[in-house]
Amino acid sequence: MDLITWEDFEKVDLRVGTILDVSDFPKARKPAYQLRIDFGEIGVLKSSAQITVHYKKEDLIGRQIIAVVNFPKKQIADFMSECLVTGLPDHNGDIVLNSIERQVPNGTKLM
Repeated sequence: MDLITWEDFEKVDLRVGTILDVSDFPKARKPAYQLRIDFGEIGVLKSSAQITVHYKKEDLIGRQIIAVVNFPKKQIADFMSECLVTGLPDHNGDIVLNSIERQVPNGTKLM
């Protein structure tokens, strides 16, 4: 494992956002949702997330998540992903979202 400096860590802009909308993404290679996420002053960003195993669309609305907001946009099929929602694989490799213990303002930066 390579060690990084504090300056390296500061380059990754991890922010809290609230999921506003969730849509199916049938054109994705693996089952995924299209998300619209409110990051406060940063604005509303879109993301594709392979989280269909553990989460129903209706259960995601209003949920706060942690995402990387300073990656370049990425084309996924006909969808432009603007941030990376973070999660961890379970024992089957299915993603479990990173979340926060208590609600904080949208756009709050992970420190």
